[in-house]
Amino acid sequence: MAFRDPLYRLYELRLERELAGGTLPNHVGVILDGNRRYAKARGLASVSDGHRAGAEVIPHFLDWCFELGIPYVTLWLLSTDNLTRDDDELTHLLDIIVATVRGIAQAPSTTTRRLRVTAVGVLDALPDDVRTSLQEACDATADNNGFHVQIAVGYGGRKEITDALRSWMRHQAADGATLADAAETLVPADIGDHLYTTGFPDPDLIIRTSGELRLSGFLLWQSAHSEFYFCDPYWPDFRRVDFLRALRDYSRRARRFGR
Repeated sequence: MAFRDPLYRLYELRLERELAGGTLPNHVGVILDGNRRYAKARGLASVSDGHRAGAEVIPHFLDWCFELGIPYVTLWLLSTDNLTRDDDELTHLLDIIVATVRGIAQAPSTTTRRLRVTAVGVLDALPDDVRTSLQEACDATADNNGFHVQIAVGYGGRKEITDALRSWMRHQAADGATLADAAETLVPADIGDHLYTTGFPDPDLIIRTSGELRLSGFLLWQSAHSEFYFCDPYWPDFRRVDFLRALRDYSRRARRFGR
């Protein structure tokens, strides 16, 4: 990340000028994809080295968002599908996630930026020590409200919508409603009010790295009107110019919000 070739910097400045005065997203979601393939392509000793390389990019990415005035960020670090695996890679990945989230919460810039960390996903399915560490990071930043970073761990969009509907139905039953009555009154906002991410604005822009052209279940409900940007670099190779290109692409689109 310290690479500062003069031509690279000139191109970066050009992108910044193109963005000046343009519309930037309020909330950026990122599917941090390609760590495993990065490790293989670079001949690293283990897949975990690829995950570590990807984790090192995260603080830089948050710097870029803060500097550009983007107040909401969601990072998908682990899916529900990943949780079904029982191997050393998952154990090491969870350790890397904990260290990364702790680092974000404890960084000197966290206080000055009033950065708040929240974790979303099937947190009860995480090992106790991992869940406790994530909660401690969230609690440590709970009073901040300037820059919001949402960490999706053990997250899957289908699971989130299913859990939201279950939660809503339980509330209806507690209020004495029958299943038929509840079905008659159900509107989309009811489900939205019970999502893991309630209180967070829907993402304006979702970025996926590594060249894959799919969402894989990321923020399925919330992304109904999002703009999508897919790029080739593996996440550990993702640079500021790649982010600026995504923002330039976003600023050139005419958003219609389904209309």
